[in-house]
Amino acid sequence: MFVRWDSQTVEQDAQGRLPGYEEAVVRRFDAPEALNTRFHEVHAKSALSKVPVQARVPFSWTVNPYRGCSHSCNYCLYGATPVLMADGRTRPIEDLKVGDEIIGTERRGGYRHYVRTRVLNHWSTIKPVWEVKLEDGTRILASGDHRFLTERGWKHVENSPRSEPDRPHLTTNNELRGTGHFADGPRQTDDYKRGYLCGLIRGDGHLRAYEYPRPDGRIARVNGFRLALADFEALRRAREFLDSFGAMTHEFAFAAAAGDHRAIDGIRSGARSTFERITELIRFPYAPTNSWRKGFLAGIFDAEGSSSDSLRICNTDGVLIHWTQESLDMLGFDTVVEDYDRPNKLRTVRIRGGLKERLRFFHTTDPAITRKRSVEGIALKSDAKLRVVSVEPLGMELPLYDITTGTGDFIADGVVSHNCFARPTHEYLGFNAAEEFEREIIVKVNVPEVLRAELAKPSWKGEPVALGTNTDPYQWVEGRYKLMRGIWEALRDARNPCSILTKSPLLLRDLDLLKEIAQVADVSACLSVPTLDEKAWRATEPHTPNPRARLEAVGELNRAGIPTSVLIAPLMPGINDAPEQVSKIVELATENGATSIGGNTLFLRGSVRTVFFDWLREHRPDLLPRYEELYRRGAYLPEAQRIEIERNAGAPWAGRGYQERWKHRVLERRRSLEREARERQAEAAARRTGVSDAQASLF
Repeated sequence: MFVRWDSQTVEQDAQGRLPGYEEAVVRRFDAPEALNTRFHEVHAKSALSKVPVQARVPFSWTVNPYRGCSHSCNYCLYGATPVLMADGRTRPIEDLKVGDEIIGTERRGGYRHYVRTRVLNHWSTIKPVWEVKLEDGTRILASGDHRFLTERGWKHVENSPRSEPDRPHLTTNNELRGTGHFADGPRQTDDYKRGYLCGLIRGDGHLRAYEYPRPDGRIARVNGFRLALADFEALRRAREFLDSFGAMTHEFAFAAAAGDHRAIDGIRSGARSTFERITELIRFPYAPTNSWRKGFLAGIFDAEGSSSDSLRICNTDGVLIHWTQESLDMLGFDTVVEDYDRPNKLRTVRIRGGLKERLRFFHTTDPAITRKRSVEGIALKSDAKLRVVSVEPLGMELPLYDITTGTGDFIADGVVSHNCFARPTHEYLGFNAAEEFEREIIVKVNVPEVLRAELAKPSWKGEPVALGTNTDPYQWVEGRYKLMRGIWEALRDARNPCSILTKSPLLLRDLDLLKEIAQVADVSACLSVPTLDEKAWRATEPHTPNPRARLEAVGELNRAGIPTSVLIAPLMPGINDAPEQVSKIVELATENGATSIGGNTLFLRGSVRTVFFDWLREHRPDLLPRYEELYRRGAYLPEAQRIEIERNAGAPWAGRGYQERWKHRVLERRRSLEREARERQAEAAARRTGVSDAQASLF
């Protein structure tokens, strides 16, 4: 979702000069769709900022095109697109709400696996619509900016405009990842209800009538119906369906919980009218409809089904096995009957086809019991035919819906879809370091041109330049301004060593320029990943891209020849410093070829301290006394506590003498880069004058 920039009123604001840019304000305006953010476009007088000599960093200069930072993600799908929920059902994306549990994915070892996650944000916009058709008949309507997971990584629906470099986008050579098109759910017609009651009661109920002589010689008839289940969802549905047909029952406690066994509740009735009505309702029909078959399969699955490694329905009644297999066959499922050759004649009907067919069964029949429908932990593997057949614009604009999730992705109609320490520098501009740091964004619109001029000065020595040292240059608004492309081009043309620190995979957009820089100068990247824990991530870094997506970007950059490392920072005691949290980041960073893994503990200088302690009081008051003790002497943790926290966290960079070794490596790297820059500068001067080193030695 881009802000409607062209529709904003531009006003010259002579009374609103920013303290740091008294004569430089171009315009400022509110962007009501952009997280209540106001943008201040300015002309900067300089692009390069000198880094203090005492700073322990391997660069002397930095460039920051933005001041202030507010990350966000934005991907769009048509409102009716079904999204896979955590309970195995689906819901249109337009009906999702913040807090809903859905299914996303995460990488575990060599495969992605389905995991639970939550909807963290949900909103709508109006955009041009594209249609993506897949070989299995799936038809998805999405914006051109939406990304799907393919056999070659994440790809946008639409390529970038012709005036801009290509971005990864879908072609008919691609194959999406997932299970394929979600089946439509059943309508709860009378036939469906009858089928459900037949399957559930015949599979797990008790319906019996018998007679016995009374002492007075008369014959007494007893009519008994009982259905007892540990899963209340199926019991509630059965009672509601029975009530709708006039078969009244009442609830009772069948068995109390004991040890590992759950409590079992039940419904029952001794009324003759109810007995006769239920007997009629569960009779096998002479000519069953598909609706009845769907209900029957849902009922028999709730009674006797399981889906741990594959979907199975077991029973000792040969008639029920026959009806189960026949109904599955009639609905197009590939089944096999397994006979265990037991005295009780237990047999199992098993559905073949993996998760794709299991989900089709769940969605086609809609069993009531949630725990049996879970797909959590299953590997993202499928033989579904998900080759892209066509990608076409529909020539119209429609309301499209966006969500942000804890994993950074979600399952839309069977395919995996993507969804999205510098505060004190804001104060000298007249803004506070808290909410205004996130809502008042300074955009230096002329940074690429100013940087190019500064790099061309004779006084410039070609020293290393770092980006992302103050605020993230790849925050979401970079998608609109694209200042980083001009910055990379200036560094490339100057053959200047450079590096980037970011939290955003948007860096991959400029991979073509990074490759060009790598041909003429040293270039490296570092992705900051402080935690993989969803709760800690959203609490401490709201609106930033998913940490797992950042680690995937590390892999893609390294495969492209751009040395990319991972920074686990900041380590916050009691929040993200648990050994299992750090070790997981290290594991995934290593899998993605990180050239190094570093980190540091939290430091709280000036107003950042106030902001962070306010956050602790609101979100983690239990940690407040500990932080007051740890930081009572200043912005940094005492050396002993820092080393202890890093060692306890299992940080690979922790250990005796680490600080001195690291400082030595930094200084050596700085000297090496500066020496290489001087050599390149001398070579360039020689080319301009036409005098080679060999010729110069003759004079």
